[in-house]
Amino acid sequence: MTALTSPHATALPHERLAELVDALVDQGWYVGEGFIPAELCAELYDEVAAMADHETLEAAGIGRGTEHALRRDIRGDAIHWLDRESRARRRYLEAMGELQQQLNQALFLGLFEYEAHFAHYPPGAFYRRHLDSFRGRANRVVSTVGYLNPAWPADGGGEMVIFDTIDPERELARVRPEAGTFACFLSESVPHEVLPTRLPRISIAGWFRRNASLGGLVDPAH
Repeated sequence: MTALTSPHATALPHERLAELVDALVDQGWYVGEGFIPAELCAELYDEVAAMADHETLEAAGIGRGTEHALRRDIRGDAIHWLDRESRARRRYLEAMGELQQQLNQALFLGLFEYEAHFAHYPPGAFYRRHLDSFRGRANRVVSTVGYLNPAWPADGGGEMVIFDTIDPERELARVRPEAGTFACFLSESVPHEVLPTRLPRISIAGWFRRNASLGGLVDPAH
């Protein structure tokens, strides 16, 4: 990928990449505060806020293809698939390309593609507990969430709850949607949900994909 301003303009914090990889191996998920540069978060936040103001976001559904459906009782966000039309979007996608390379080198995951969308949750919106992928048939391997809201208040709601794989009623973490925080987890095995938000909540949800033709399931937690 081509750098936009300097060779280090889009670099992720290398001292924390090893921390991320170790967490995926040990527990299947990682949460890091201050992971995404503040100025990049601000640029991306402004873009999504403008889309929301101009009503150019699309209501998000569940399922794919013929199974796709709008279910506001399950999911209440609106989305816009990430492209490379702005400098900020290119920077974010290049950073994810860097992470993809790191994950492939460290864990031999065979990740070959990254897809992502902006997610805007209006007040009262939520996303019920779910998995991002299902064992044996999906090619989403690692999920990411980058948070963009500045100065999120303690009573703002909208936390992402990460649940235990073995005991689905046991909460492992609540991730406050504060700008700069970055979450990463195994798509097939980590249940999670978004709690109702009191304020407009903006993030980028993404997935590293593997070509299903490679065959075999990869689980770096084992």
